[in-house]
Amino acid sequence: MATLGQILGLARERAQQLQLPYAGAVTPAEAHELLRLAPGARIVDVRTSAEWQWVGEVPDSVQIEWNHSSGQRNPDFLTQLKHQVDPEALVMFLCRSGGRSHGAAAAAAEAGYSNAYNILEGFEGDMDANGHRNTVGGWRKAGLPWSQT
Repeated sequence: MATLGQILGLARERAQQLQLPYAGAVTPAEAHELLRLAPGARIVDVRTSAEWQWVGEVPDSVQIEWNHSSGQRNPDFLTQLKHQVDPEALVMFLCRSGGRSHGAAAAAAEAGYSNAYNILEGFEGDMDANGHRNTVGGWRKAGLPWSQT
């Protein structure tokens, strides 16, 4: 297993290569390992409440919608984030496939979260050739802990 420093170093290298406006980008497996290695690290799941309910959720994640189910941006996202996650914490953002979480990580970094990371591949990963998710990357495909209510 990689050390905390190795994972964060790789995540920062990705950020430099991809010119990301936040600290770094991690794979689902790296995010899971960071939860174990970094006390106080948090995952913020920015999908919609419908996705949490119908698709599944990561145990102990903070759930704050980036967009509402209507598709409208959540105007209270940063306020909700500041109420639930310490700006000094290592915070990793998760969505379906990595797009919304990229926006959330960028907004968080701009708001002073210096340890904001995007979880690449997201919860379900990209679509495969047949238009299905959970077969190409993602938290669930990696076999990491999740539940469905």
